[in-house]
Amino acid sequence: QVQLVESGGGLVQPGGSLRLACSASGLFLDAYAVGWFRQAPGKWREAISCIGDSDGHLIYADSVKGRFTISIDSANNTVYLQMNDLKPEDSGLYRCATDCTVGRAKYWGRGTQVTVSS
Repeated sequence: QVQLVESGGGLVQPGGSLRLACSASGLFLDAYAVGWFRQAPGKWREAISCIGDSDGHLIYADSVKGRFTISIDSANNTVYLQMNDLKPEDSGLYRCATDCTVGRAKYWGRGTQVTVSS
């Protein structure tokens, strides 16, 4: 049974940092492209970042470039999203999935909530 489990979310002040983790069981994350997506109330699900499967190519939304970093720890079967200089508009439910595109991802985690507020 495949499971993706996100962790690391929480409440943080503007300018703060969080590191999200996407841990997998039942599959090896380094065999997939793995994306992070954000869902905020009243907004479309937004692709935030992705790490490619074969070449490790990194993709970032313009809104997070220079602040967020995606990485993979193959030994621990976990993909991380380091988020720095957080802003209130970064708030939302962050979910990981096994593709860079919403419509193509077969496996999804349930998400971890990030709230950026003073």
